[in-house]
Amino acid sequence: MEFKKNYYTISEVTEFTGIKDYVLRYWETEFPGLKPKKIKGRRLYTPDDIKLIIFIKRLLYEEGFTIEGARKKILNYREENEQLDLPLPPIDINFVKEIKSELEKILDKIQKIKDL
Repeated sequence: MEFKKNYYTISEVTEFTGIKDYVLRYWETEFPGLKPKKIKGRRLYTPDDIKLIIFIKRLLYEEGFTIEGARKKILNYREENEQLDLPLPPIDINFVKEIKSELEKILDKIQKIKDL
């Protein structure tokens, strides 16, 4: 999933994830890491919030965790890895190759300067 905005409304998140709005509001009470910004009473979710929602959905609906079990899994995973492994957008291989090429050019220039 590619995110084009910094914040999404609860209706947009329900559309992306297939999770009902009342379930999202409930999950906010159960999962400490899920805290959307509230501006004038409107919830605004970041892309990281949406990734966490997708991860919670997978734990609960696909892997059969309870709320408590999913909460523990998320907290333990964060402690062990310091970053939650969530679905990421696909990597553009051509862009990576372009960066690699530019870095190699810079390395060549540094080497030439060292050889002087």
